Amino acid sequence: MTEMREGKVQCLSAAGFHNMAYVEWGDADNPRVLLCVHGLTRCGRDFDDLARAMSDRYRVVCPDVVGRGKSDWLRNPLLYGVPQYAADMTTLLARINANADATTVHWVGTSMGGLIGMAMAAQPDTPVSRLVLNDVGPVVTAVSIARIAEYLGKAPAFDSIDAAVAFVRAVSPAFGAHTDEEWRRLTVPLLRVNAAGRFEFCYDPKIAEPFRAAMQVSAGKDMELWPLYDAIACPTLLLRGAESDLLTRETALSMAQRGPRATVHEILGVGHAPTLIHANQIALIREFL
Repeated sequence: MTEMREGKVQCLSAAGFHNMAYVEWGDADNPRVLLCVHGLTRCGRDFDDLARAMSDRYRVVCPDVVGRGKSDWLRNPLLYGVPQYAADMTTLLARINANADATTVHWVGTSMGGLIGMAMAAQPDTPVSRLVLNDVGPVVTAVSIARIAEYLGKAPAFDSIDAAVAFVRAVSPAFGAHTDEEWRRLTVPLLRVNAAGRFEFCYDPKIAEPFRAAMQVSAGKDMELWPLYDAIACPTLLLRGAESDLLTRETALSMAQRGPRATVHEILGVGHAPTLIHANQIALIREFL
């Protein structure tokens, strides 16, 4: 079985340096690189199952976006946003290129990770040569933004891992059906022990500050990024949870007809967002890549 390795890379923001942690799978000298980037409050360990499955073909790298997981928190929380995240990913790619001649990268991004991927893939001379967007696109609905705002930055604490697992299970029905063991794997990597000896989620609650500031600017409207999407030229796969409130079917159909003309697959029985731990979801990504 392929062993997971842990690493970190030093990145720069306007407030100073910070470390971004990552895990990787597969041959460290493999020039075929698959970068997997997680959602808003998640971490790189979300991709353990996908990474294992793809490590026979790729060096699979799964970062903890700054402010999450084992990565540092930013001194200035207003810097939490796609421009900083994209800059950090560029630094990570430079580190990867130093170890192997990885001049291009394939990208899998869930939700926020997909928005970062879109931003990277839309740039001139981008290293992103194939893009998988997991339940995200150039229109993020106001309904989903309001839903996220209800919980973002509120940090519950738990007396046990079991209590944390039960909480994640209760608040994440949109992930679809999972076994007890799968819910545990979706929860444990997100936890850390706080000063009081209780379990809490390992993300900076202050990531909510720029999110809420953007909400005030949008004034309850959908967030639209069509010019960014239309600038993407690489082959693109879009996975949509059939019950998603973040990515509508109308937007998904439009994504198939403009820009990179994404290949679209809907995942039945799932909302926002498919967890990519089930064999049928992994198979769609493997076939596309």
